[in-house]
Amino acid sequence: MLGSTHGTLTTDSRRARVIACGEQPGPAVHGRPADVDDLDVSGRPLYAGVPDLDRFFRPESVAVIGASDAEGRPNTGITRQLMAWAGRVGARLHPVHPTRTTVFGVPCFPSVADLPEQVDLAVVLVADPLPVIEQLAEAKVKFAVAFASGFAETGEEGALAQAQLATAVGRSGLRLLGPNTNLNAFENFREDLDGPAIALITQSGHQGRPVFALQELGIRLSHWAPTGNEADLETADFISYFAERPEVGAIACYVEGLKDGRSFLLAADRAARRQVPVVAVKVGRTETGARTAASHTGKLTGADTVVDAAMRQYGVIRVDGLDELQDTSALLARAKPPVAEGVVVYSISGGTGAHFADLASEAGLRLPQLSTARQAELHEWIPPYLSVANPVDNGGHPVGDWRGRKIIDAILDDPEVGVLVCPITGPFPPLSDKLVEDLVAAAEETDKLVCVVWGSPVGTEPAYRERLLGSSRVATFRTVGNCITALRAYFSHHRFVHAYRSPFDEAPRALSPSFRKAQALMRPGQQLSEHAAKQLLRAYGIRVPREQLVTSAAAAVRAAGLVGYPVVMKASGGQIAHKTELGLVKVELTSASQVRDAYRELTDIARYEDVTLDGVLVCQMVERGVEMVVGVTQDELFGPTVTVGLGGVLVEVLRDVAVRVPPFGEEAARDMLGELRGRPLLDGVRGRPPADLDALVEVILRVQRMALELGDVLSELDINPLMVLPRGQGAVALDALAVCR
Repeated sequence: MLGSTHGTLTTDSRRARVIACGEQPGPAVHGRPADVDDLDVSGRPLYAGVPDLDRFFRPESVAVIGASDAEGRPNTGITRQLMAWAGRVGARLHPVHPTRTTVFGVPCFPSVADLPEQVDLAVVLVADPLPVIEQLAEAKVKFAVAFASGFAETGEEGALAQAQLATAVGRSGLRLLGPNTNLNAFENFREDLDGPAIALITQSGHQGRPVFALQELGIRLSHWAPTGNEADLETADFISYFAERPEVGAIACYVEGLKDGRSFLLAADRAARRQVPVVAVKVGRTETGARTAASHTGKLTGADTVVDAAMRQYGVIRVDGLDELQDTSALLARAKPPVAEGVVVYSISGGTGAHFADLASEAGLRLPQLSTARQAELHEWIPPYLSVANPVDNGGHPVGDWRGRKIIDAILDDPEVGVLVCPITGPFPPLSDKLVEDLVAAAEETDKLVCVVWGSPVGTEPAYRERLLGSSRVATFRTVGNCITALRAYFSHHRFVHAYRSPFDEAPRALSPSFRKAQALMRPGQQLSEHAAKQLLRAYGIRVPREQLVTSAAAAVRAAGLVGYPVVMKASGGQIAHKTELGLVKVELTSASQVRDAYRELTDIARYEDVTLDGVLVCQMVERGVEMVVGVTQDELFGPTVTVGLGGVLVEVLRDVAVRVPPFGEEAARDMLGELRGRPLLDGVRGRPPADLDALVEVILRVQRMALELGDVLSELDINPLMVLPRGQGAVALDALAVCR
């Protein structure tokens, strides 16, 4: 389990564990070394340093282990490409081979020990990189790349070999890319392009090709990190590094599996702090995709709902296709922040404008109606029978003369407009050529975003190839869908980073007084009874009904008198998960005789079902409110996660839940409620009063604290239902299930 700290009881013992195990307290952050105080109460790091990868991407000296110039051998082609790359970046290249004196005319050395200088980067072309790693460590090489396959992607035996490789790398002091990687880091990047660049991270090299090809459209690419199996260097390392690079405008990722959930979140946090957008395709939305990804990279894919929530939580923009990865990354890398969120659709066809407007509105983009005065101005150049409210339909002819630019300038001059989108379904020269000229010229003179959707399936037209692609100020798309996806991400990213406050800054480092009370209730490997689970909630300040645990009918009657009629009676025992289905709950009991009968019936059912009881709960009846569920589950990648959703008996049918990975703050807890389809129920429907949202948020935050402090010993927590009462009256946990690890 990621970040597991079994047996950890106090902050001091966590500190002792770090020192006793010989673990490094943490990587450097912002130029200072991290220490054990940079751990939260769960023992997980709160900071991650930025690896210095300058000498990986721009080494001064390179060794190629297993270099060859023999025709027909795979290593020969690789060696040739590396020599060309070294020449481009100005690096000295040293071939290493035990039986060759030269490779492609360059002096060759028999072993790593014979290299004439300490090298920055070693490219390992041998089938078994493990012995070479030890040699490189002795030579104090900074970085190595291992191309060899046959590791974790092949199964259990390969995973063991990869673990041995990772251990050797950890001892060596060098940083390793791979194994099972390729030559993408050493591609021929265009040096003639300017402006903010895209940095690319892929676990499958072929999947990065479409983004790399953006250079042919004039979009700069600065780096490509093909991470492979990530025995050492991982996606998170490269996100952190790229987020600090001044030339990087966006980070594009193709992710098959995450190596470490917390490392990924810390890297995404760094990018969010720097306001650098991260756009990712993450494989594993379906069971088939997850299984395929695991076989390819040998890593945990993680529950996709948790991965999706974690990415949203830290502003990582998740897209589905490689074409979306291309277009969204390109827009975010180069577009300035929006000056307004209004989108205006401008076209020569009413049908085209209406179609785009429908899709854009459905996607959540804001298409404001232009003011009466603005519409009157546009009608100076557009026939009065055409609609110009938004979409703006010019009818075609005005784009062919001086009126076209006047229309564009008038739209961009509107203070509510932040983006102008012009969908061109197909070329219609010469009018389309003039329209493009006007759009490009206007884009060069405005601080607002101008987008064009060039719908021609050919894409060879001069207006597209020369004018649109030649402009760094016009965002050009080939499909309406990709344009809308990119614009939605554009607005979402800038809203997110504008309001972003890192949850790691406020994460608890010291255990709360509740921890020791809760610790005494834990029963390793067992499910707690409802009574014990409610005591756990009470320890963390979560309100539960008045109740007493009794073991006789007479005691039940006395308890009912103390609790106050009407009462609820429930069987309580560590084996019971779904009491209602077994008939082990009796409600609205209003007399002593009903209580006696209920006690006998509950104990009879328990004997018949062979369920061991620790007693029967006599509980206060709580008035009706909105039934919610709040819980904790353990994720293989991210550790404890917190869930909130609509509760009651239909929770598994409705599956209307939102998830967050701790740590998170009050605003994130409120955002969880906004994600629920049933959110209107909390605002009050059909005459019902609004629910106490503040109390619900408080429960979510207290459950999060419980998840952080008890993550080592609490496998699962389920508060269902949590009855959220009308505003100002609080929330009460009517039932709870807790399972200890």
